Formats: sequence, C-alpha cells, structure tokens
Amino acid sequence: MAFFGLFGNKTKQETLDKGLEKSNTSVLSKISHAIAGRSTIDDDVLDDLEEALITSDVGVETTLRIIERIQDRVKRDKYVGTSELNAMLVEETCALLAENDSLSSLSEQSERSNNDPYVIMVVGVNGVGKTTTIGKLAYLYKQAGKKVYLGAADTFRAAAVEQLCIWGERVGVPVIKQQQGSDPASVAFDTLQSAKANGADVVLIDTAGRLHNKINLMHELTKIKNVMQKVVPGAPHDVMLVLDGSTGQNAFEQAKQFTAATQVSSLAITKLDGTAKGGVVLGISDQFKIPVRYIGLGEQMTDLQPFNAEQFVRTLLHQ
Repeated sequence: MAFFGLFGNKTKQETLDKGLEKSNTSVLSKISHAIAGRSTIDDDVLDDLEEALITSDVGVETTLRIIERIQDRVKRDKYVGTSELNAMLVEETCALLAENDSLSSLSEQSERSNNDPYVIMVVGVNGVGKTTTIGKLAYLYKQAGKKVYLGAADTFRAAAVEQLCIWGERVGVPVIKQQQGSDPASVAFDTLQSAKANGADVVLIDTAGRLHNKINLMHELTKIKNVMQKVVPGAPHDVMLVLDGSTGQNAFEQAKQFTAATQVSSLAITKLDGTAKGGVVLGISDQFKIPVRYIGLGEQMTDLQPFNAEQFVRTLLHQ
C-alpha cells in the first residue's frame, strides 16, 4: 500500500469546515458582491469575479484560467443565471485542479525491494510551521502503524532541536540529534544509520530554515541529500516544502525560490485555520505542478490533513 494512501480516508470534514471558515466567509462575500443585483453572467460579472478571486489570493494565472473556463461554459450553455455561478465556479475549479493533479501519477517509492526506510527531507523558511508539521506527520505515520524516526538536522537554531525533541516525546518516536552547530549532513547520516539498523519504516529529516534565497542553504541541502544516499540509496524519496498559507502571495514566492533551487517533490501548506487567504492553496496546487500533500488546519496533532483538491474546493467555495 502506498504510504500516502494510508491517510486518505481519515480526513475529517468538520475540521476542514472549521479550518477554512474565515477563507470561506471572505471568498463568498466577495463573490456575492460581484453578482449583487445582476441576473445573468456577463462581462461585468466576470470582471468582478476575477477581482474577487485575485484578492482572495488565488493568484492571477489560476484566476484567469478559471474565468476562461466559466466563459466557455456560459457560451456553451447559452443562458446561465448568476444563481448558478457558485456551483459553476466549484465545478470548473475542481475540473481545473483535476487536470493538474500529479499526485496520482507520482511514484511514492513506498514499495521498495529492500528494507530501507522511506526518507522525507522537510524544507522551508523559519516560521512556516516546518518542525510542527514534522511532528504531526510523525503522528500520522505512527497511527498508521509505521515505525518512525526523526532527524534534527536544523542545527542552526537550538530551539529547533528542542522543539523537535518535544514533538518526539509527544508522539513517542525517537529523535536523533547532535549539539547545536553540528554538521546537518552528519545528523542526517546518523539518523538514517540508526533508523536502518532498527528497522524504521519512515524517517523525517528537519532542515535549517534560514532565508530561502541564500545560496549556501541550498548547497547545504544538496550536501545532506548526497550524504543520506550513502546510507539509503535514492534518499530522500520525498523533498517536502512547507509553506505558510497565511502569508498569501509570499507563499508563492517561497515556492518559486525553493522549486528553482532544489528538487521539491511535495508541498504542505500550514496555518490555514487563522487566515482568510485559503485561496492560495488553489493557485499553488494549480501552478507548480507539485502535489499539495497536506494542509494544516489547527494546532492539534490531528489537524494536519491529507489534501483532497475536490473536497478543498467544495469546502472553500460552497455556501
């Protein structure tokens, strides 16, 4: 069974509803304003809808693609009233994201020919919830019956190591660490050696979150990957970029910087419960052609959920 498939049936709709409440209220308010007093979908309505989506952090490119799909739909169906616009918006956005869903074709490397652990290297700038996401992922994997190891390779900040150790204690999984200032690649090497020797199924490696445009950080990530491959060939099997959804368009910029500098293979978007900027998930999911695997909807360990594009769209845009 694919690792990420283990969590697919555990998404809680009520948590999603609550987590996206601010975004849902904000987006629907803007859409309602766009169609107020109008009965048919004309160019003025579409212009206002375009503005509503862009100001909801969906992003210009994705918004234009959605509007184009709705225009084609209106032409095809001849007469469409504004009362049908919300349902149409949901359907066309779901269809758009389905076309770009690369998760179904992604090889997750979960069924390997040997007993090596599945290695995830987690990257992202400081403050996005990277270490917290690792802790919640460890909880999900452990709940799925997997033996998990954590590697504290963010040796730049003592607080990062301490935070990961706290999560390790909460979840009940071992954390491999060294002293602050140690070589991050050395920590990753020790983590994989220990995990492999003890029959671990999954290894999550935390990495330093200094400024994402610093070239030395990207060299450091490359070094960590090269060293890990000496222990587990092909590691890391996943490079997961964590983004803070509450930062809106800044999350786009971070995604651009990281995907240009290192081989990001999946995304986790956090802190969606405290913001009205949930629309950013639609744009990121559409534009980067990298699967959004998880979304963070709260502080509890169970509030990190596997991302389901259709379910997300319907929750975000449905009245």
